[in-house]
Amino acid sequence: MRKTLLALLLLATAAVQAQVQLKDGHPDTYTVVKGDTLWDISGKFLTKPWKWPEIWHANPQVANPHLIYPGDRLSLVYIDGQPRIMLNRGANRGTIKLSPKVRSTPMAEAIPTIPLDAINSFLLSNRIVNTNAEFSNSPYVVAGNAERVVSGQGDRIYVRGDVEEGDIYGIYRQGRSYIDPVTHEFLGINADDIGGGEVVAVEDGIATMLLTRTTQEVRIADRLFPTEERAINSTFVPSEPKENIAGVILDVPRGVSQIGQFDVVTINKGSRDGLAEGNVLAVYKTGETVRDRVTGESVKIPDERSGLLMVFRTYDKLSYGLVLYANRQLAVLDKVSNP
Repeated sequence: MRKTLLALLLLATAAVQAQVQLKDGHPDTYTVVKGDTLWDISGKFLTKPWKWPEIWHANPQVANPHLIYPGDRLSLVYIDGQPRIMLNRGANRGTIKLSPKVRSTPMAEAIPTIPLDAINSFLLSNRIVNTNAEFSNSPYVVAGNAERVVSGQGDRIYVRGDVEEGDIYGIYRQGRSYIDPVTHEFLGINADDIGGGEVVAVEDGIATMLLTRTTQEVRIADRLFPTEERAINSTFVPSEPKENIAGVILDVPRGVSQIGQFDVVTINKGSRDGLAEGNVLAVYKTGETVRDRVTGESVKIPDERSGLLMVFRTYDKLSYGLVLYANRQLAVLDKVSNP
């Protein structure tokens, strides 16, 4: 009887560990140090840190790193066969038992050392336009002040198209067009940020715009698009995609050829494919095709898992992702798929 009970307990424990995917050799206790985040700590306990809700979602105090401090001690224990985290506060803050409750965590806190300011800066300077028609039908710069060909911050420019007085618009120049390398479908246009400003007057179909921000000289025929809330969504939970994703890295919008940690990439999958902000994808270095010197045949070397990225902005057919880590240099046309 005793052996039977012991066997059942071992099976129950194993099932729980499988469910939350505890990491081999995980610590039973961990003392929080300065700079820790939920993602860091999850990586110490879980084989797949993006699955942290399976162990942390029931613990609201732990799910928010602002509520844990350097010197706090976390203990992994089992209560009724289920894993629980006991938090022993440092500096005499007292002991807290973390009770079950669903809570989402801001990305800035859940992901370690991600430069959110850099992402937001990137989003201000890049956007995807879905179709050529959308780009060509947008309002455009028809003239500069005093017949200038180029204009800068503080200048007035003149715009033709459907704009409203008092509204703020971004100014963009057509960049690279994206074509799916497999299906050859047109996916969208990368619009390069030139600046922005406010429409101060509209008369007979011509608008006067005051340039309040420029990244480079504004030229005739540059296009206007309404400003949008572009700051990164900071209230989502890192997660796996709900659909099977099989895509590739199309571009590194900042122009580098080799891709590493915290680089932003464009991938050829978007919301229509089931991607959502917060989805985590594995990156695979495409294996080369080599010649077998014994048989003379061409042999494809297997793709090698080389990194992990997180989608932080989705469009219909394209998405921007941030490389969380890479164990070797990545490149355009490397594959991305479910982790």
